Amino acid sequence: MRIVEVTSAKGAICAEILAALPHWFGIPNSNEAYIRDVEAMPMWAAYEGERLLGFLALGCPTPHVFEVHVMGVKPDLHRRGTGRALIERAAAYARAHGVRFLTVKTRSATAPDPGYDKTRAFYGAVGFVPIDELPTLWDVENPAVLLLKLL
Repeated sequence: MRIVEVTSAKGAICAEILAALPHWFGIPNSNEAYIRDVEAMPMWAAYEGERLLGFLALGCPTPHVFEVHVMGVKPDLHRRGTGRALIERAAAYARAHGVRFLTVKTRSATAPDPGYDKTRAFYGAVGFVPIDELPTLWDVENPAVLLLKLL
């Protein structure tokens, strides 16, 4: 597997991965926003040969934090190191830019869901800890949790 920085056609890469993950990315308006937003963000993609495995795009909400704005790995490749490699690349980028914190928002455990249970377990395994519950950030049926990783 190789991780490459993406400098063009970012939206197309994002769209391909999001389409493969309808359980996590099933809201068309949100997907359109992700596809648009990544064009202006630092982004990396994981490949095996020519096959796209996954991607990660970073937002910068403050000068002290980079946020995993959107990330996805094709479902048949979960638990094979792709996500971990993408997080490691994003953390290295953040450190190189003098940033000490990496954050991500995902669905809270207060709205149980087996897929998001796995998502939160992944983030915990790569060093993120929950720091705030955001019950109405997206909507009441879709509560969020803010996770933080110290770099």
